[in-house]
Amino acid sequence: MPLPFLTADRAFGTSDDDVALPFDDHDRWRRPYRPGPWRVGAAALLLLLASFVLIAAMIIAFAGELPGAGVCLGLGLALIFASLRLLRMGVWVSRHGVRRVAFFSTATVPWNRVSAVRTVQQPVRWLGLPRTVQGQALVAVAQHGEALPLLTDHNADFLSRVEAFDRAADSVEAWGAEYRGA
Repeated sequence: MPLPFLTADRAFGTSDDDVALPFDDHDRWRRPYRPGPWRVGAAALLLLLASFVLIAAMIIAFAGELPGAGVCLGLGLALIFASLRLLRMGVWVSRHGVRRVAFFSTATVPWNRVSAVRTVQQPVRWLGLPRTVQGQALVAVAQHGEALPLLTDHNADFLSRVEAFDRAADSVEAWGAEYRGA
């Protein structure tokens, strides 16, 4: 079963004729990079926990305690939803703009409101936790001067994967360069 939110449509750097925007349909929202091992591992652990909770719900239901089974079923479904949302997090691009999907929120900025997309050195959060370390961040600078952080080299997608961060930042910058003026 293909999961389009889990992988990029094409692996970057696999051939000599790679182009910056290797997609046919630029109107569709796409993540221009693959999710990192930390994000996929956390989602897999949540799904594993959800399977145990759903089995417990089934056992409780067979024992005749339907309210308890309902609570376990709700908790299992919440864990599945959380793991899918965790996999969906990241930066998505299309002809219409750039979208940063967080766990509880989504921010979309049209390309015509973005004055620049660039990589900057700054303190970044390590795996989304409050602890900050010095690192790189890809930011979209809006025309009124506000900077929207898109990616960091210490988030769950790029921790210890410097080359993947560079490819993803270059790809998002290429999308911005292509559609900012359009």
